[in-house]
Amino acid sequence: MHRRDFHWHTGGGLGGVALSWLLGADRLLAGAPAPRPEFDGGLHHKAKVKRVVQLFLNGGVSQPDTFDYKPELDKRHGQPFQPGGAEKVEGVTSVPGHLMKSPFPFRQHGQCGRWVSSVFPALAAHVDRMAFLMAVASRTNVHGPASYLMNTGFVLPGFPCLGAWLSYGLGRLGDNLPTFVVLPDARGLPYNQKGNFSAGFLPVAHQGTILNAAATPPIPDLAPAARTPFVTPEADRDGQELLARLNRDHAAARPGDSRLDARIQSYELAARMQRHAPEALDLSRETAETRLRYGLDDPPTADFGRRCLLARRLLERGVRFVQVWSGAGGPANNWDNHGDIPKELPAIARSVDLPAATLLQDLHDRGMLADTLVLWTTEFGRQPFTQGATGRDHNGGTSVAWLAGAGVKGGTAHGESDEWSWRAAAGKTTGYDLHATVLYLMGIDHERLTVRHDGTDRRLTDVHGHVVKDILT
Repeated sequence: MHRRDFHWHTGGGLGGVALSWLLGADRLLAGAPAPRPEFDGGLHHKAKVKRVVQLFLNGGVSQPDTFDYKPELDKRHGQPFQPGGAEKVEGVTSVPGHLMKSPFPFRQHGQCGRWVSSVFPALAAHVDRMAFLMAVASRTNVHGPASYLMNTGFVLPGFPCLGAWLSYGLGRLGDNLPTFVVLPDARGLPYNQKGNFSAGFLPVAHQGTILNAAATPPIPDLAPAARTPFVTPEADRDGQELLARLNRDHAAARPGDSRLDARIQSYELAARMQRHAPEALDLSRETAETRLRYGLDDPPTADFGRRCLLARRLLERGVRFVQVWSGAGGPANNWDNHGDIPKELPAIARSVDLPAATLLQDLHDRGMLADTLVLWTTEFGRQPFTQGATGRDHNGGTSVAWLAGAGVKGGTAHGESDEWSWRAAAGKTTGYDLHATVLYLMGIDHERLTVRHDGTDRRLTDVHGHVVKDILT
């Protein structure tokens, strides 16, 4: 009996199910690498990280107002920006204004003495767990291409994202939930919409599974609606058996098309998720104290807090990669603070500060930071000079990211921007370097995880990328 026939004959219910990840986990993909047994799946060397949660701040976080303290901006506030040298000072969407100091006071925190502004009081308490990349540069200062670059390693659509590569390279951790889950902001998808979570030219089984944490239930149609009493288990089984026969015949005639395989496997996972997902997504099972700590009872933090708590529950139950987004695409409801930094930044910073800090502490208290990596990223930074009166324009020259958890040397920093936080000055890093570092921690050599596509051996880091080893243990 063929494997798929076996699943259909023994699965029952919805027939047998596996959204994005079963194909890769069962090594059914042409050329898919086989994981090694040590520490769950290091391909090329022993892994330090089993799972990843990425907090992506959509819109371009203003680094001089959050983590990149520059006394020179205080001294030269209101003066024209004249950095010297041959590079012309330009704005992206407006004429450059004068230098602007941060409207928020900075203080040093932790034993490492990391400077953090007042907009992140909760996260500031955890700087000794974090390793900062203080000079992350982008090849572009346009949202869409920059977001693609930070997620997929390319400025154009059509390439697999980090989560898809991890799903493809390492496969699943469990049998009952997807390998790669995306939790978008309740206000909308980010720039590029679903393109940031795409499997690109990898089999579509590895794309991100999007859960709407604000909906009830977060996964629609997981169970029959009350108004459809005719959808009985027997009727469901008969329909699925017929669909299985049609799908098998169709797939057999088109062996090079991964889409139908992914669809068949998705039915298999859906059946398992009917039993396991409701428990995983039920935040009422958490204590009142836990929900309070994540900010679920406070409207400004409720949405991001709900998704951070959900991310922890998913990681506990075998999801390998969870991406939690803050900010929708468009001119508002995100970190794209063109108009008024003093007014716009505190509100969105407050929405993520307590939940993100609680997630770090919760992972630590449960012993999960020993094999979990936490990432904090954005697509680019913002300018040291004003746009309009008190806004800041896009800046691809420098931004800040941080890592915490397994394999990370807490309380450290790599690189620094210039005295204005305008350009990377030393230890410049890129999204390629961040991706190479994450893959390294997962037991993968970023230069060796490749897929032949259109005559080219493609990889997440293109032809770039270096592991930032001085922030690693």
